[in-house]
Amino acid sequence: MRQRIFTTVLAIALGVNLYLGARHLASSAEVRGKEDVYTNMEKFTRVLETVRREYVDEEKVSYEELVQGALRGMIQTLDPHSEYMDAKKYQALQSDTMQQFGGIGVVVSIRDKWLSVVAPMDDTPGSRAGLLSGDRIMKISGKSTEGMSLNDAVNIMRGKPGTEVKVGFYRPSTDKEWEVAFKREIIKTKSVRDLKGGGKYDLLENQIGYVRLSGFSEKTAGELETALVKMEEAGLKALVLDLRDNPGGLLDQSAYVTEKFIPKGQLVVTTEGRQQRQLDKLVASGRFKQRTLPMVVLVNGGSASASEIVAGCLQDLGRAELVGMKTFGKGSVQSILPLRDGSALRLTTAKYYTPKHRTIHGKGITPDHVLEMTPEQMGHLALQQSPGGLETLPEAERKKIEATKDLQLIKALELLKAKLN
Repeated sequence: MRQRIFTTVLAIALGVNLYLGARHLASSAEVRGKEDVYTNMEKFTRVLETVRREYVDEEKVSYEELVQGALRGMIQTLDPHSEYMDAKKYQALQSDTMQQFGGIGVVVSIRDKWLSVVAPMDDTPGSRAGLLSGDRIMKISGKSTEGMSLNDAVNIMRGKPGTEVKVGFYRPSTDKEWEVAFKREIIKTKSVRDLKGGGKYDLLENQIGYVRLSGFSEKTAGELETALVKMEEAGLKALVLDLRDNPGGLLDQSAYVTEKFIPKGQLVVTTEGRQQRQLDKLVASGRFKQRTLPMVVLVNGGSASASEIVAGCLQDLGRAELVGMKTFGKGSVQSILPLRDGSALRLTTAKYYTPKHRTIHGKGITPDHVLEMTPEQMGHLALQQSPGGLETLPEAERKKIEATKDLQLIKALELLKAKLN
């Protein structure tokens, strides 16, 4: 009886929905197949009732649990960044925006179907463990990450500062597997640094400046402005902007950083989705002093999202040459869409496009000068730039790391010297 009532109510609701939808259809042919809401919902209902009736563990097949599972599965099939969040998880997300939590300082994403490191954050447990972009995360707290969603993985790695989490890694380039027992810390790092990982910003040869952005936080544009002013006071003539292993961050900060080097009113990036409200354009506001000095931007496979917006814009406008390796290709916008019962959808609703309307997502940005560096070399450079990063290493290993040359930076300096001469 209960089943018949449920099916009848659902059929009525679907019938109304079908009637309203049919008013906008040009012909009956358009409601067949994939877009036939009644046929597909009827199939879903039959499966739902079959599982409730036949599945061996009765306590696992309440309507609520089955529908929740169906929603999670449906959203997960779209892309690695979309997610259905129940009320508890949505509340946790809201808390995240207002509080600090412990973690290991690693930005992760799904790449080639594997949970992978995009980049370790500066001066965090992840960077001190020598993690590199492209390292695969195989286990977290002894649990395999196969089939694990991106957000579930992040939630497991996070926790109370001072507590421990064990993470197993695999490095494809060396076929190496290992496990690290991390002690979680409050992740709070400065996003703008000089060549030695500090804040002195001494000029290099030929009065060329260097500044590295490790992310795009609320203070990034302000920190960069301070660095630029300091270098200008010392006679800055050209600039290397290092966005390697920069996993991105706040969209507005990518615009604030870019507009320091382009004219007021110039388009920085557009976001485009299926709905008109998801169309947006970010343009240079003119709030910062515009610098016209020669520039080179360094990028690699760990450069993602907001850093790709900056690099793509400056490349499109001919404002800077790009040196390094193809970027990560994370150019999508995730919107939080609350539902009436307290749950919510984290849904990919738009994609980023450069001023020349190049899409970033899944393609990345190819540098003007492609210059490969191995993960091992990049790891050595990260240790060179981390204050105290070499102090605890054996002498032989330390000398090997210190001898590693930054080939991409050397190329950038060659290009800028040619422009200055």
